Amino acid sequence: MRKFIFRDQTTHEKLSVTVPEVLDGSYGMHVWPCAPVLAQYIWYNRNVLKGKYVLEIGAGTALPGVMAGLCGANIILSDSASLPKCLENCQQTCEANGLQNIPILGITWGCFDPHLLRLGKVDVILGSDCFYDTKDFEDVIMTVSFILERNKNAEFWSTYQERSSERSIEHLLLKWNLHCRQIPLSSFDADNPNLAESDLPGNHTIHMLIISKRRDKIRR
Repeated sequence: MRKFIFRDQTTHEKLSVTVPEVLDGSYGMHVWPCAPVLAQYIWYNRNVLKGKYVLEIGAGTALPGVMAGLCGANIILSDSASLPKCLENCQQTCEANGLQNIPILGITWGCFDPHLLRLGKVDVILGSDCFYDTKDFEDVIMTVSFILERNKNAEFWSTYQERSSERSIEHLLLKWNLHCRQIPLSSFDADNPNLAESDLPGNHTIHMLIISKRRDKIRR
């Protein structure tokens, strides 16, 4: 079990999230440095998320999604349908934090499976370190674009760890008519290597992005 404690330095409020980790080679079975940064952005914007419909994709241990649920959002957690252990881990994280009856869906990036097609209203999509393997980049963007197309005012809140300057999603954003803005970590008190009383972010270069549908069509 790993515990993350998020604090508001102004109001002195705090919230802890417990995440059961599994010593497994699968990407989604333990918490990666991007997750507490995204969870901090959710914590910082917790009043905005109350009552909103929030979907986490590639949830794994589901720290950001569970944080949103604890902040009053209506959450759905999802991971690849081919990774049942990750889906089970999402369920365990919900139970460890007292969240009951949370929908956990098998949504595979790039696949238009029944869970994706039947998905209801979504206000915010969450994705922590989904841009890990370049072969998955367009599948992630395709899935996000499909959801944003059906929810015109929705946003994709995403954190990613910079591992190579040669990796970029800019051309995919243009292809799928998406707009991206970067949020400085300092603007939501996430520029702390010991964020949430964890050394996970450490000295990694992590970026916070908000992606939405581009309102103006690009001329090709």
